[in-house]
Amino acid sequence: MKKKFGLLLATVLTLTTVLAGCGGKDDSKTITFWTPLTGDDGAYMDQIVKDYNATNPEIKVKHVITADMYTKISTVLASNKGVPDLAIIHADRVPGFVKQGVLEAIQDTVLPAQPELKAENYLPQAWNTGNIDGTQYTVPLDIHSNVMYYNKDLLKKYNAESFLDDNVVTIDEMLSLQGKLDEGDYVVNDALLGWVILAQIQDLGGDIQVDGKPAVNTPVFKQAFENVKKIADAGLMTPFGEDGYLMFQSQNVLFSTDGTWSSTAHAGVEGLNFGVTNVYSPTPDKFTNRSSSHLFAMLKNDKRTDEKEAGIANFLEYVRTNSMEWAKAGQNVASNVVNQSPEYQNYMQSFFTSNEKEIESLYIYTYEYYPYIAEAVDTYCADIVRGNVDLDETLATMQKFVEDKIAESSSAAK
Repeated sequence: MKKKFGLLLATVLTLTTVLAGCGGKDDSKTITFWTPLTGDDGAYMDQIVKDYNATNPEIKVKHVITADMYTKISTVLASNKGVPDLAIIHADRVPGFVKQGVLEAIQDTVLPAQPELKAENYLPQAWNTGNIDGTQYTVPLDIHSNVMYYNKDLLKKYNAESFLDDNVVTIDEMLSLQGKLDEGDYVVNDALLGWVILAQIQDLGGDIQVDGKPAVNTPVFKQAFENVKKIADAGLMTPFGEDGYLMFQSQNVLFSTDGTWSSTAHAGVEGLNFGVTNVYSPTPDKFTNRSSSHLFAMLKNDKRTDEKEAGIANFLEYVRTNSMEWAKAGQNVASNVVNQSPEYQNYMQSFFTSNEKEIESLYIYTYEYYPYIAEAVDTYCADIVRGNVDLDETLATMQKFVEDKIAESSSAAK
């Protein structure tokens, strides 16, 4: 009975959320704010909005968690009905949205109302990812990153603590543990493996595009896959099909390459003595933590008033100075007044804003067709690394996959 009631309640809440974002009568005293934050981070954003509304602003904010948000955005834009006043979008969506002409230039409407909403007050990558051809379209909330957690007890057990001396764990250091682990223990899992591969591309001095064209079937992609494949071939990566994330929490894995947002879940595991460092690299001279960003953006909406735009500016300025709540979600808060504060240093992810080199390691891809490349990498990377498919043939398949996606999108836009 309890289970049925829970399912009924979840259904009602989902319908309420969907209906809340579908328009209806215009409320001139409410900013409708869509986010795709369907996980635990949605509750943290709820709290930020609640705290802001408690300051009694002239125009309050209504947070609408919107499942499948990007599909719904396409629907409301096509009908010009129910378009939200404000939304959070991911960094990789900005170039495409700008090209489609669906984003409002925030520099012309919001930034003039709050002079502290400016580049020098945010992490540079987070701010710059919203700048297209000199026009600012977004204000950043965070940088969320692929990082590498480590089990302190296992590092000590296997005499591998020195791997962390320079905060760069190399592939060769991992390979040095071959044949030295107890049965059932592994050096690293395959969490966010696609993100790891895309970090290796930067470590090797490569890129995912050349002259605006996707570049997947390249020597640098091949080298990145071969480097990571060495770990799997040596039997040091968690088995194919196993949940390496849970294996790390079960204390059978030295390193877990998941996200900054996982720190809260790991902290909830009794007896797990862990820390965080950079994602492993082929060389100690260069390391990259592949990242993205949640960005505040305004979709084109002719029903949004000047008063609401001023209200949005007020809300974003509040978030800039009051987003410590977002640190609780395990995110790298983009606002410098927050990420440089003493309180923020209590959060594990502050490691990644502790110095300029760490900040520079937070790499965000801004190539227009990055989403297609990421989809191709995520689709094929596990089979490549495990040796289930031929590397050269699969790189060619991935290249065609991306090119076909681009052709489809170009055809649909006509």
